[in-house]
Amino acid sequence: MKKVKLGIIGLGYIGKTHLRHCLKIPNIAVVAVSDISKKALKDAKAAGIKKTFDDYEQLLKEPDIDAVVVALPTHLHLKCALQAAEAHKHIFMEKPIAVSVAEAKEIVAVTQRNSVKLMVGYPLRFNKKFRELKAKKEKGLLGDVEIAYATYISSGPFFHRADGHSPVPVPEWWWNKELTGGGALVDLGSHMINLMRWFFGEITDIKSQLNYRFNLDFEDSAICFAKFDSGTKAVITVGWFLQGYVLRTEFFGTVDHALAEHRPGNILLTAVQMLTTGKSKFHQAHLDELQYFIDCIQNDITPSPSGEDGLKDLEAIEKAYKNQIHLS
Repeated sequence: MKKVKLGIIGLGYIGKTHLRHCLKIPNIAVVAVSDISKKALKDAKAAGIKKTFDDYEQLLKEPDIDAVVVALPTHLHLKCALQAAEAHKHIFMEKPIAVSVAEAKEIVAVTQRNSVKLMVGYPLRFNKKFRELKAKKEKGLLGDVEIAYATYISSGPFFHRADGHSPVPVPEWWWNKELTGGGALVDLGSHMINLMRWFFGEITDIKSQLNYRFNLDFEDSAICFAKFDSGTKAVITVGWFLQGYVLRTEFFGTVDHALAEHRPGNILLTAVQMLTTGKSKFHQAHLDELQYFIDCIQNDITPSPSGEDGLKDLEAIEKAYKNQIHLS
């Protein structure tokens, strides 16, 4: 089977991770990359990428590219998706799909009009622990899940400072609510809301308590209370205040309870694994989601999580922002 010819747009932290993974996947040929950073493009050339662009519009003009990985800041997703879809490139889009529900609807519509496959990057769906938990739930081993807890707390945009070395400046767009769509609830909450929808179906009601420890223009942590059409109720907690990493779900059913957790492991070991092999145990789900996306293209399958999933996640988040509760 012919390889899928791929372009990568954006070579920040996650874009570089995707590039390393794509170079390890047999049915991918990375044709070109794009970024405004000269150093990032130089590093890509050193990794064997022949075509590099400082303007992704030039990359999209390449006729032999079948699909693109979009790892740009969120406020650039809409314009890039519109141009990629009109160029008839399949799209793997980093989460969240857009800064607003309105923009997400535009992205979904343009990909449908142009018969372009669109997948949103939610690696937790490809995490071994969470997949095992879903299988256990679907087999009925937990009974009816009455209450679920989902927690994702980390250092957020401050993660550069977590290793004790000289801090790297956080990109300016991180601090502009108009460019991000929100704070921790959008950044980490999109992951957890998507994961919980995968487990329990559509959200019928959701409320939030937002917190502002760092006095930013948007929340740095949030607690959401959600109800799903399956009847399950969930407490979803996200935050940027921990110089560490906690990512787990716990379900309490009428038969049994179960816990699934994604552990970061040794940071130095992860870095060494990525530098030496292009893969790591911590990032395995990121590699697996890309492999799945490419398989969907080659076998003409609609990817999941889809653009519609990304839209529904933003709709839930927008509703959570509107339905705030205040604890004194």
